[in-house]
Amino acid sequence: MIARTVIRRGLRLLALALVVVVGLAGLLAAALRLQFTGDAAAWAKSTGHDALWLGHAWVDGRRTEADAERLAARLRATGVRDLYVHSGPFELDGRLDPAKYPNAGNFVMWVRKHLPGVRVSAWLGQSVEDGLDLDDPKARENVLAGAAAVMRAGFDGVHYDFEPVGDGDEEFLDLLERTRRHAPLLSVATPQIEPYPLMRPAARVALGHDKYWSRGYFSQVVARVDQVAIMTYDVGVPLASLYGGFVARQAGLALDLVPETKDLFVGAPAYHDHGMPWLDGAESVATAAEGAGLALTGHGRRERFGLALYVDFAATEDDWREYMTHWMA
Repeated sequence: MIARTVIRRGLRLLALALVVVVGLAGLLAAALRLQFTGDAAAWAKSTGHDALWLGHAWVDGRRTEADAERLAARLRATGVRDLYVHSGPFELDGRLDPAKYPNAGNFVMWVRKHLPGVRVSAWLGQSVEDGLDLDDPKARENVLAGAAAVMRAGFDGVHYDFEPVGDGDEEFLDLLERTRRHAPLLSVATPQIEPYPLMRPAARVALGHDKYWSRGYFSQVVARVDQVAIMTYDVGVPLASLYGGFVARQAGLALDLVPETKDLFVGAPAYHDHGMPWLDGAESVATAAEGAGLALTGHGRRERFGLALYVDFAATEDDWREYMTHWMA
């Protein structure tokens, strides 16, 4: 009898918890859908301050100057003015082997020749979950030495992408501050900003690490860099309207937190291997562009604001057409 009573109470609590979760999910969906309403202003398009992540083939010798000429022919008609070319990753102790980027000097030279005015940064990173330990002072010293060495290949700057960096991580802030001695242009790929209260701790419990940064910590990172590119993809929502609302929310928050003297990029998913068909269907360059345009409309004109396309080797002709139609037009 007592056992049956306990079971019934447990089932009632479970049912209540399920109702609460479903209700909160419904509220979140409604909030995101509301963000993706209305029309973007005609001026809320590219200002010529966009970016593109590039794969490792450009610096390891697989790509040639002829490839760079073809890339230049595509990019001349776009607003892309910053290239982040993958030049790592760091080893788990923070070292960066120069053998990973033997063609970097040539690539930078080709960009100077065929795309004058476009900046090239070394995209460097590593997993910091059971991988590189940025809390280790020696590892950070190794990272700094690697960043200094890669700059000697002629790069304009360093673009860091360490994942996942937890909210409030002081060692990461220290690394950013000390990297400034080596990189006149410093940018960072950031996690998403906590969209609504309590979502950060909830996601942390579910994933075991931070998916979102608080606004306060995001601002601390922004204060130490020249550019931020928010990774506004892999959101996990099933509908394009919800994804567009999420992008609009992220871009709106960031526009309020990033000074106009710094570059702000909204990541746009030019790839198609999310792992689930419904995620591939929900996330697109077109929807990211529309969400960014809505956020910009609500905020007001901003010069140093654009999309960052991820990533060149996975982008299809449809992705480029969406970028040109929904963001450049």
